[in-house]
Amino acid sequence: MANKNKIALVTGGSRGLGKDMAINLAKKGIDVILTYNSKKDEGQAVVEEIKQAGQKAVALQFDAGNVKSFTAFIELVKTTLKTTFNTDRFDFLINNAGIGIHAAFSETTEDQFDQLVNIHFKGVFFLTQKSLPILNDGGRIINISTGLARFSTPGYAAYASMKGGIETLSRYMAKELGARGIAVNVVAPGAIETDFGGGVVRDNEQLNKYIAGVTALGRVGRADDIGSVVAFLCTEEAKWINAQRIEVSGGMNL
Repeated sequence: MANKNKIALVTGGSRGLGKDMAINLAKKGIDVILTYNSKKDEGQAVVEEIKQAGQKAVALQFDAGNVKSFTAFIELVKTTLKTTFNTDRFDFLINNAGIGIHAAFSETTEDQFDQLVNIHFKGVFFLTQKSLPILNDGGRIINISTGLARFSTPGYAAYASMKGGIETLSRYMAKELGARGIAVNVVAPGAIETDFGGGVVRDNEQLNKYIAGVTALGRVGRADDIGSVVAFLCTEEAKWINAQRIEVSGGMNL
């Protein structure tokens, strides 16, 4: 019997925002394939949490910046869909995997730039492209951007530029995939307390206070502020939202 539940693929789903997205998708009755880069135990812990919530889940290793590995990764996804979910397609692609590099524009190295562009732009472009044959018509793609693509905070020139590229790319995806009924949206988190970028927002009290002060709702974001919005965009209630950038920042730098 074919799997009746919808299935989401969440890159970088083992911790931080991705973990919260995976858990919130499961709460909506969606099965989850999540990826981790190096920490298999963290990925497995999220899988167990999702299983306890009554959904199927599996964690796969994936290097979001190594585009040459994507063909083999898609084959692994196909095998997983067959063996774990008894199907050959999935419904929702959430391009979340990422790293943070904080460096002044004048001091950003070519290696840092290449690492960011490979993970945040080239990787998203080609993983999505290679997923198209196994993504169901009527599916959803959600690309993760950042508040930093709208407002400028010194130290994020390269990172934010990649995300600005993702926002433009998402509109093109929406236009070109619309014939298949696939909606493409961007979720742009504000500053969030996770271990992203070395946990700077969470651990630096001065920065934390500053961000709370420029946020209309008066606090720094938490991981659980974001996942529920991503999950909502994968529901029927959100079916007519397309090619939109939804900033989830509590009203930062208004």
